[in-house]
Formats: sequence, structure tokens, C-alpha cells
Amino acid sequence: MTAGRILVTLTVLAAVTAVTACGRRAGLDTPYEAAVQARKDAAKAKEPLPPEPTRPETDKPFILDKLIQ
Repeated sequence: MTAGRILVTLTVLAAVTAVTACGRRAGLDTPYEAAVQARKDAAKAKEPLPPEPTRPETDKPFILDKLIQ
């Protein structure tokens, strides 16, 4: 093998490893869910509680939503 081929192979291997390590399997948390979880974690650890999160408004339809569906 030549040095160039080894370098390309290592670069591709590093890129594949970096991409597979990104993200998580579960769905994304909304800001409200994250705030609720932060309060639960703080209460469990007996730390000062962050402010109470306000419930988000219901999802209002946007004019471009029809394009996505």
C-alpha cells in the first residue's frame, strides 16, 4: 500500500467513526420537557430548583405546513 492510500483509508475511517458517534436514538426534547426534567433532576439532587416552566401554547398552524405534509 502506498502512503496516499493509507492516508485516505484512515481519513474515511475517522469520518465514519465521527458520524456514527453523533446524535441519539430517542426523539428530541422540547424546551418545556427539558425544563421539567431539569427541575426533577435538581429536586432529586437537592439543589436549588430552576424556575417553573410555563406550558407552551398549542401548536398554531403555519401557512407553509401544507407543503411538508
